[in-house]
Amino acid sequence: MSLNKVMLIGNVGKDPDVRYLDNGVAVATLALATTERGYRLQNGTEVPERTEWHNVVLWRGLAETAEKYVHKGDKLFIEGKIRSRSYDDQNGVKRYITEVFADNMEMLTPRNSGGANAAAPASASRGVSAQGQGGKEDLPF
Repeated sequence: MSLNKVMLIGNVGKDPDVRYLDNGVAVATLALATTERGYRLQNGTEVPERTEWHNVVLWRGLAETAEKYVHKGDKLFIEGKIRSRSYDDQNGVKRYITEVFADNMEMLTPRNSGGANAAAPASASRGVSAQGQGGKEDLPF
């Protein structure tokens, strides 16, 4: 048995690059930065923070969602698998690339206007008023 699973939480380096294949399937690529905090060793030595950049590939619906809603600086949770491939560049040099093929994406950056995150408080307040009285005494917590 084997497992190829990646979970990342990081910030988008630039707006996603989205293209459509001949059959209409959307493919998005983006760079995601994850940063490990720096720290100080017991002897006083400073270990600086370290940022790692990940190439993320999104297909179909995830790519279309990224095209509409994901922007540079947004915080994302990406779940997927690692894939490596090679290609020959314009000079004939063999290049290797490692990518994360995303199976799941969650946007962690709050949206101040519009969007699903802004709608949650409104639906919660509707639920309270639908109980009848609408007063604070009727709340179950």
